[in-house]
Amino acid sequence: MNLSLRNKIVIIIGGTYGIGSKLVIDFLKEGSIVHVLSRNNRPINNYKSNYKSKLYYYKCDANNELDLKNVLAKIIKISNKIDILIHNVGNGSGEKIAIQSKKNWNFSWDINFVTALKVVRGFSDEIIKAKGSIIFISSIAGIQEIGAPTSYSVAKSALITYAKILSHKLAPNVRINVIAPGNILTKDGVWEKKFKNEPDLVNKMLNDKVPLKCFGLPEDVSNLALFLSSNKAKFITGSCFIVDGGQTTSF
Repeated sequence: MNLSLRNKIVIIIGGTYGIGSKLVIDFLKEGSIVHVLSRNNRPINNYKSNYKSKLYYYKCDANNELDLKNVLAKIIKISNKIDILIHNVGNGSGEKIAIQSKKNWNFSWDINFVTALKVVRGFSDEIIKAKGSIIFISSIAGIQEIGAPTSYSVAKSALITYAKILSHKLAPNVRINVIAPGNILTKDGVWEKKFKNEPDLVNKMLNDKVPLKCFGLPEDVSNLALFLSSNKAKFITGSCFIVDGGQTTSF
């Protein structure tokens, strides 16, 4: 399928490991010009040499509006526009108690929701000009109670609602969608560590809770993001797509 993503200007917030790294690689393979924003750059050198003219990296904290403003100026100077923005920022750690401390709640809320507000506030004018697309990476924890920290679940739920409202308010110039992954197995990720330490417990969880009885992989999310970013999805906006092997039971 020709997705016509060649030379599209793609911004990936959080693109140096796991799902983000796979998003970067797959957009580069489609011929897109990719600008990666991340607080670290440890894996970026693994594939930068193969795409020197197509890949740009910026060390940037998505919670820092001045950082975002400075990076935006650099991106526009290089590429002149933004066609696709993917917000892939999240942290599922936190207290598992029902009523979390203010410090713990604010930490989780800032990373999982406030970063999206600041990114959209900073980049939306350019995306509107280009009649582009925004994708938020949320989580099934924002759809259904799965034992995640309350703050994380609420923030990811708010992200889905935010996208739905924006999809109306920024239409018809911008399409906005959400991908809500379930259990995605990534190198050095949480599930890989859990599987090494407690394989029987993890296998039981997969057998009991996931109808497909397996983990998802980063490409399961990336393949959907590519499609949603393309003209093949030109009539899709305001939607949340669940990628979880059937784990969630809500409709």
